[in-house]
Amino acid sequence: MTYLYNDPVNFSKELVEGYAAAHRDKILQVEGGVIRRHKAKPGQVVLVIGGGSGHYPAFGGFVGQGLAHGAAMGNVFASPSAQQIYNVARAVEAGGGVLFCYGNYAGDVLNFSQAQERLRAEGLDVRSVVVTDDIASAPINEQHKRRGIAGALPVFKAAAVAADSEKTLDEVFHVAKQANQRVRTLGVAFSGCTLPGANQPLFEVADGKMEVGMGIHGESGLQQMNTPTADKLAEILVNKLLSEMPLTIVSPDGARIGVILNSLGAVKQEELFVVYRKVSHLLSERGLIIVGPVVGEFITSFDMAGVSLTLFWMNEALELSWVAAADAPGFHRGHVAQPDGDQTDAAQSIRGRQITNGSAGSQAAAAVVLAALEVALDEIDAQKDELGRLDAVAGDGDHGIGMHRGLTAAVAVGKEMLAASAGAGTLLTSAGDAWSDQAGGTSGALWGVILRSLGQTFGDETRPDTATVVAGVATAMREVQHLGKAKLGDKTLVDVLHPFSEALANGASRGLSIPGAWTAATKTAKEAAQTTQNLLPKIGRARPHAEKSIGTPDPGAVSMALIICSVDQIVREYCS
Repeated sequence: MTYLYNDPVNFSKELVEGYAAAHRDKILQVEGGVIRRHKAKPGQVVLVIGGGSGHYPAFGGFVGQGLAHGAAMGNVFASPSAQQIYNVARAVEAGGGVLFCYGNYAGDVLNFSQAQERLRAEGLDVRSVVVTDDIASAPINEQHKRRGIAGALPVFKAAAVAADSEKTLDEVFHVAKQANQRVRTLGVAFSGCTLPGANQPLFEVADGKMEVGMGIHGESGLQQMNTPTADKLAEILVNKLLSEMPLTIVSPDGARIGVILNSLGAVKQEELFVVYRKVSHLLSERGLIIVGPVVGEFITSFDMAGVSLTLFWMNEALELSWVAAADAPGFHRGHVAQPDGDQTDAAQSIRGRQITNGSAGSQAAAAVVLAALEVALDEIDAQKDELGRLDAVAGDGDHGIGMHRGLTAAVAVGKEMLAASAGAGTLLTSAGDAWSDQAGGTSGALWGVILRSLGQTFGDETRPDTATVVAGVATAMREVQHLGKAKLGDKTLVDVLHPFSEALANGASRGLSIPGAWTAATKTAKEAAQTTQNLLPKIGRARPHAEKSIGTPDPGAVSMALIICSVDQIVREYCS
């Protein structure tokens, strides 16, 4: 468990502050993450990585000479928001383009993609390489669906060396893709992990058992077996990884590989060495040549007791990048000459929100919106643990925490907007930005889109009528599907939002008022949320554990229905 924290809500913010203070010789804190202290050369490509907190040294620990130029750091086990990623990229951009590199998780993909679109719209050349090294999370013919875990390190390193060698963005992009195609990882866990402020781990492993194929966010494994000896574990990991050699490798005999034996948090260095002793023997016995092996903590999962083994199948160029010197707080190799570039200016401009005064009708609607957000927060607060339990069945168990974090931020900003005489549109868009920024992850990105879509439809000029509310919900539904790529039947919040939107429109077409149409559609939302228990998840973190989720409703669908139902009482009270 996590012993030292203040308010769990502020844990990630405070850890970044402390981390930056401890390594001020190498990095600087900016809005959204950390960057190298020294600027990149003018005109060169820069590498921006990122992910949730709770994985140190990933991801901020991999910022420094020979590694990433910047890292966006999200909340615990939640992807950084699009705004955080954008801020970090803007802080390090040097004129040669930006390469984003991150693990293949729905929230990271959503938020990095949004940041990429925004930067491209401003004229920057941006590419993305998504790390997919976890062999347990999808078959080899669906490698694009695999998670990114400890194999991210050699991919980051290859891209960083190419960028600092002043290669073009096309070349850096190609190097990173090639490295990703040649890396394979498998992990196991002997216990779950417990987030700051939580009373129990995200999942539990029975005494004497081991989960094979677990993820770094606390996702349980795909197979359970008796805990083996250290030597037997080495055999399991090596044999499974060698069964998936890249197609470019004709034979293991004489192949040169990088090796990472990684602790997920609680397994100590001495234990790792016992395992690595056997790993080294087994690989050498097969004729493989080990180059620059590393044993320690590289991508962790808080206090999870577990390990992962990564094999990096190198060609000549990738080997040079793997053994190249690096000097980051979380990874050091060889001697790095002091950079001769300028130091980055630590001063970061904080943009204030532009507040539009609403009309009298829109300000009245803004008060209703804030009341709706407050009652939604109360409902999610009461159901936070249950949402976490639902999420832990096939996901990482933090859905309730993330929803609470997002709604708390949305309510706080909503109060500021109402006090400043903002209209409903401005309050909703500002609350959506705050939700997305503070919650991160998939739900943060999607709920940010929902509130912003409603805000843009409502505007600040008039009090929304039934047609406007219907149009706002329909727009939000379309934007969520466009961003998240989810369809009806994929076991996501879309399975509630879509039928709710249709039921709301149907009520309006029958001449019902806003309260009448909303109340009628609420029943549809409740039923739709429960129906998701019969579905198999087809996207997101729950997909690798699809069968486990049968019989359990989707947590995103449930939280969507909870919010719709809680808002119903506000709509009936204020809009009748």
